[in-house]
Formats: sequence, C-alpha cells, structure tokens
Amino acid sequence: MLNTIVEEGGAALAYGAVGIALLALGFLVVEVTTPGRLGRQIWSEHNAGAALILAAKLIGLGAIVTTAIATSEEGLADGLVSTAAYGVLGIILMTLAFYLLDLLTPGKLGAIVVGREGRAPADRMAPACWVVAATDLAIAAIVSAAIA
Repeated sequence: MLNTIVEEGGAALAYGAVGIALLALGFLVVEVTTPGRLGRQIWSEHNAGAALILAAKLIGLGAIVTTAIATSEEGLADGLVSTAAYGVLGIILMTLAFYLLDLLTPGKLGAIVVGREGRAPADRMAPACWVVAATDLAIAAIVSAAIA
C-alpha cells in the first residue's frame, strides 16, 4: 500500500510539474501577444480585459491537461510526454486562432483587449476580450475532445 501511495504521489507530482510548466507557457504567450507587462496590467492596473484573456487561456489549458492525464493509459513516461504534447498543441492552436482573429478584425487585437488602442480604458473591458476568451475555451474543448 505504501509503495502504491509513493508511486501515485510521484506520478501526481510529475503531472503537476508538466501542468505548471504548460500554464507558465500559456502565461508567456499572453504576455507576448498583448502589449505591456501582463502582470502589471492585471495586478497593478486592474486590467479586466487582460485578466479575462489570461484566465480563459489558463482554464482552457487546465482542461486540456486534465483530459490528457485522465485518458492516458500508457506508462508514466509516455503519459507525461503525451500530456506535454497535447498542452503545447493547445497553446499553438490558441495562438493561431488569436492571430487569425487579429487578421479578420480591425485594429491590433492585442492592443484592443488590454485597452491600449482607445477602444476601452484599462478598467473597462473591451467586448473583444469575450471573443478571445471564448475562442481559447472553444479550442481547449476541441483539443480535449480530440484527446478523448
């Protein structure tokens, strides 16, 4: 019994580390696709748009990672690799969708969603934030369904 707890605890720590790394990568993607320092915008400037975009990306990535872990039937090493691969795939697809939206809509989407393009002040969220957030969550649902 103790061996099982140690093995499963180690697996949980390993999957947790992969999940945290993917969430950090998701944070960096939002940092790169939006102007300004993301942490400052959310925690110091109370930018609701930036917070919504980041939250949707993190929730979506969490769903992808959770689905990848739950459906992983191979050994631990294979499960960790597939979880990381699906997480990176989700991040790539979310980023591509963001840039596609940017091409299809007027203005610079990154600047609009954080209120840097005159559409909404930092304390009032631009409607485009909801579109970007919904897109991230839809991509996460698609990737999660593909995994399952």
